[in-house]
Amino acid sequence: MRAKYVVFAVILLMMGYVANHNERFVVEPQNPAWEHYGTLGWWFVLHTLAGASALLLAPLQFSDRLRRRYPKVHRIVGRIYVAGAFILAPFGAYMQYLDEGVGLSRTFTVASTVDATLLMVTTGIAFAFALRGRIAQHRQWMTRSYAVALVFFEVRVILGITGWETLGPAVTEAVVWGCLACSLLLADLANHWQEIGSIVRPVRTPVARKAQPT
Repeated sequence: MRAKYVVFAVILLMMGYVANHNERFVVEPQNPAWEHYGTLGWWFVLHTLAGASALLLAPLQFSDRLRRRYPKVHRIVGRIYVAGAFILAPFGAYMQYLDEGVGLSRTFTVASTVDATLLMVTTGIAFAFALRGRIAQHRQWMTRSYAVALVFFEVRVILGITGWETLGPAVTEAVVWGCLACSLLLADLANHWQEIGSIVRPVRTPVARKAQPT
């Protein structure tokens, strides 16, 4: 099994966990969370739609088969991802700023702003390389962009599985910063997986043949 399939299987499991554990309130109007998110109005709606579009469609961009057989679909999905990233990132940071009014700290806003900046910069560079036909660089920066976007799932999975979500904002913030710090590192490990593999494999020294008697 190719490593890529394993990675996307893990991502799919994270999506399912977060949808059930954290985002179930979206289909439960009686959920107390609506009292908070309802105050955010259209900011929340646009952020949610853009985020769902970007995070759910992005894995299709890494399909070699889709890109070869349906290049037009690949381009359309790519533009949806770019638009989604440039909507969800600033809106997410702004909503975090609004949450300061209900007691969350300014440091959470700083973390959200850093996350949003990383997502927009990596996505913008990936899109610029695509427009110029430099596909190898485009794929590398797309990997970095998606790694930053996945922080949304990673934080919620880590907090939920460990039970740390009950330990207060300080622990949550530490997990956010930890996932942000690792996102680009993990992306570059994925980008250079084959090169890294070549340096950890043992070097085979050719065995010298014995001279044959004449």
